[in-house]
Amino acid sequence: MAQVELIMPKMGESIIEATILKWVKQVGDTVDVDETILEIATDKVDSEVPSPVAGTISQILFQEDDVVEVGKVIAIIATEGSDAVATSSASAEKEAVKESTPAPAKATPASEKPSAPAVAATPVDTSSSDRFYSPLVKNIAAKENISLAELESIPGSGDQGRVTKKDILAYISNRGNGQQTVTIAPAAVSSPSVTEAPKVATSVSGDVEVIEMDRMRKMIADHMVMSKATSPHVTSFVEVDVTNIVNWRNSIKSEFQAKFGEKITFTPIFVEAIAKAIHDYPLINVSVEGTSIVRKKDINVGMAAALPSGNLIVPVIKNADHLSLLGLTKAVNDLANRARANKLKPDEIQGGTFTLTNVGTFGNVMGTPIINQPQVAILAAGAIRKKPAVVETEYGDMIVPRHMMFLSLSYDHRVVDGALGGSFLRKVGDYLEQFDGKRKI
Repeated sequence: MAQVELIMPKMGESIIEATILKWVKQVGDTVDVDETILEIATDKVDSEVPSPVAGTISQILFQEDDVVEVGKVIAIIATEGSDAVATSSASAEKEAVKESTPAPAKATPASEKPSAPAVAATPVDTSSSDRFYSPLVKNIAAKENISLAELESIPGSGDQGRVTKKDILAYISNRGNGQQTVTIAPAAVSSPSVTEAPKVATSVSGDVEVIEMDRMRKMIADHMVMSKATSPHVTSFVEVDVTNIVNWRNSIKSEFQAKFGEKITFTPIFVEAIAKAIHDYPLINVSVEGTSIVRKKDINVGMAAALPSGNLIVPVIKNADHLSLLGLTKAVNDLANRARANKLKPDEIQGGTFTLTNVGTFGNVMGTPIINQPQVAILAAGAIRKKPAVVETEYGDMIVPRHMMFLSLSYDHRVVDGALGGSFLRKVGDYLEQFDGKRKI
């Protein structure tokens, strides 16, 4: 008899836990090597976990929506015969005790004292609450013996008063020090001392539709609110003449695709200019940790990509300054295509040091994007429009049609002041305006 432990895989450098979305296989099902057993979610990426061996699923130790730490045993696979299931189930129980995870439907003998579960098996029942709690928050509450009434009293900083992981951990820390969390209401408003989540609006006529946010939208909402609460945002704008770029791209795009098998868009050209400008102004490529500024030597440019669902994801081009224009084009196309197909790996949305978002894709001429934490700046490229512009010539000033575009830079005013933010943005614009219209491919 042999059994194999299926563990929660490490999906990225900073990933310490994952949510189980769906068990594709159930207890008693047979699996082949590399066949998908379950689907998990880390941050914004959904991933499939394949079987390392051929065998039979003898034990499933966690349920769907459970949040499990990386390295924990999540299932047992028996690798021999039909009777291997029962044997492996007994082994799984021992493993469950060893891993501090209770085996389902198995009574604990009175003489044995079960160890505390590493992940709470019985999350707090919130069915009677009008407030939404994520599986992670409920598991933390169960682990810390926080009752529903106590959970309801925790002020939430998330969307619509949601309690986030940060909120509950802060509460637990204060609770350990014997402190109480109190929300002070504004002087002009009469409200209870505890923040209550606003109730969903109702309509007498019934002419409304209530749409529950999907998992990704909830995470985006939390991330955006956290970013605005963390960084004092300032946005600067410049208008850039990109006529040389437009004319060059129009003249070579057919040849470029025929030669390299890639469609060239404006995005890799923008990324190239950003990477050059970061070399000129390296303090835009930083993050903030407490009162320390952490300067990043690698230039990893994230590019916001729209998904078919309408959500956004930000795959990262690592070491963008080391890539040629062809290399950037291949990276942009590959990441964008796999983002739309939900095929990105967790590491490919991690480690960004600066972000580019192209609001011009939606016909917008400019935008004021929210910083992608823990970065300190994000650049938005607006739509390219042909418009009359004043051009200096040897014969004097002339009004001629030019391809113009607005760039906007939102930056964290804690560490990026107007001089640095404005100078960096202007430098990106300069590199775009100085683009060689006779550049060889």
